[in-house]
Amino acid sequence: MVLSRSSSTTYLRLCILSAFGVFVMSASAATTELDSVSDNDLPQVELDEIIVTATRTPTKTSNVIAQTRVVNKEELRRFQGQTVMEVLRRQPGFSIKQDGGMGTNSNFYLRGYDSKRVLVLIDGIRYGSMSSGQPALGLLPADQIDRIEILYGASGSSIYGSDAMGGVIQIFTKGSDVEQTNFSVTAGVGSHDHYVYGAAAQFANAQGAKLSLSANRNQTKGISALENRPGNDADDDGFKSNNFALNASIPLTENISVGATGLFAKSTTEFDNFSFGPGPNAEIDQENGLVSAFSQYENDKLTVRLSAGQSLDKLDNKVGDAFETKQKQVNLISSYKLPVGHFQAGAEWLQQEVELTDNTPSSSGKDQYKVNDRDIKSGFAGYQVNEDAFDFQANVRFDDNSQFGNETTFGFGYAVKLAPSLRLGTSFATGYRAPTLNDLYIESEYYVPNEDLKVEKSKNVEVFIESNTAVQNTRLTAFNSDVDNLIDNRYIDSINKYQALNIDEAKLSGYSFTSDWQLSNILLGGQYTRTEAEERSGINKGKQLVYRPKNTGLIYIGYRAADFDIRTEAEYVGKTYNVADNSTFIDDYTLFNISGNYYLSPNLTWTSRINNLTNVDYSTNESFGEYASRYNQDGTNFFTSLTYNWF
Repeated sequence: MVLSRSSSTTYLRLCILSAFGVFVMSASAATTELDSVSDNDLPQVELDEIIVTATRTPTKTSNVIAQTRVVNKEELRRFQGQTVMEVLRRQPGFSIKQDGGMGTNSNFYLRGYDSKRVLVLIDGIRYGSMSSGQPALGLLPADQIDRIEILYGASGSSIYGSDAMGGVIQIFTKGSDVEQTNFSVTAGVGSHDHYVYGAAAQFANAQGAKLSLSANRNQTKGISALENRPGNDADDDGFKSNNFALNASIPLTENISVGATGLFAKSTTEFDNFSFGPGPNAEIDQENGLVSAFSQYENDKLTVRLSAGQSLDKLDNKVGDAFETKQKQVNLISSYKLPVGHFQAGAEWLQQEVELTDNTPSSSGKDQYKVNDRDIKSGFAGYQVNEDAFDFQANVRFDDNSQFGNETTFGFGYAVKLAPSLRLGTSFATGYRAPTLNDLYIESEYYVPNEDLKVEKSKNVEVFIESNTAVQNTRLTAFNSDVDNLIDNRYIDSINKYQALNIDEAKLSGYSFTSDWQLSNILLGGQYTRTEAEERSGINKGKQLVYRPKNTGLIYIGYRAADFDIRTEAEYVGKTYNVADNSTFIDDYTLFNISGNYYLSPNLTWTSRINNLTNVDYSTNESFGEYASRYNQDGTNFFTSLTYNWF
């Protein structure tokens, strides 16, 4: 049975009316003050930003062929006290599956691809678990991020290799664009005894040296993860995290610079311990982050960059096995400007390893990986042209995986300008992903391994039309991915356990519409994505893949002045099937959120956010039948903070 709830259509209408109501009241209150304020005094929003993830070289978003999105520091300010996962869920084409409140186990989906098939980079270094394959973005604080770049589709596969079938997300740590020395402190409070406090220091000198250091503490009493649980499981499940970030760069000469970055989060998350009998709530201790260093040579034609780094994902839930993943990476990338366009080439070395501490020995012996590490040696080349009349990009990449052999991926795209502000384009790309070590080797109370899994492979096509002017950016993108051997966890009745199996054929297709406008003081826009993520073989042929909603969207309207800005948004996620035969589903929902900043003085900023203003009862992970469970999501909740800057 599906839980009965209020109509999401009614909520959506209420959200839209409320958004316009708040806008009108804010505009009326500020009319007198704004009469004497010029446009130069207002915060500026850049619609045509620079992005590096899509091509590995700085490129205007209006010249990139694949769909992209940039979440800059101004937008991230609206998510103080939140995690990167909270930021992503409100971007075009994203949806999430989460086992409760902040810090709990979570997964995201992008155009029907889950997070295992979307490559996550932090300052150019791969980030994620080598065991599960998922990046723990629900543990990384948005407060310590400078910007997030999102590349949609498989064009990133021929640039970055495995795991980029669905796209690439690159996170840049705070401090890469320091202009002057400054210090800041932040303190915030929110619902469920949510507290955040931290400090940051940034230094810059006339010679171009930059240093950024920051640290903060994020903790909350949380909400109860599971609905209607007895005993200890009925209490709230808290989360606490200590977070640190570093970003430094020094120019050695006019052409040579060196630098280093680091991001680290140490957290503890409580969860309901229903699987292991009565007792106090279990806790998961996790450590996540990375360190990297680089050196770069640059002149008017040639850029060469050498970087090396290591990411860490360590998990111990104290009632099961403990895992520690390390990904070590070295990159050498060069770019050369030609009379027309520029050429780039590079090489990479990646070593992935995982260590398992067996805390739950079974009658069959100790848990262990048959293979616990692998390395990938790669080479790639690309050519890019950005002219007034057209844009062109072509890339090819070769990967030698010590466990699965060789894979070659390629991609190319072309866009033509039909008018100064109108582009039409298309692209084609291939992608692949190797199975995770957990899928291949780990056995547990609920899962059995499958050493016969095949590598996933995809062919991807996109077509788009885009209008880009000084006041708006509007884009319609149609996409189609044909995937062979898609890996999915399936329940096996004969053994009453789950196992990772290859789906012979799957198709992920649809379209995405985005539109963002800046009309003087008014910011408005929205996005809608339709995704058909279907199995195309087997007994579930024609069925939607689980936890992939067909419809997602968001509309927003905001107002900005010299001393404040405010934004309201309505976020919609359609019904989501939660079993392979589509016999049951999770209800759709619409959330209404409001956020804003008030600049009390040049040094003091007040930031506030209210989520789920209409107190919608919803879930993103729900099962039915004998083992029914429903993971809670928060009702109306708020967070507010003060930040003081010394310049």
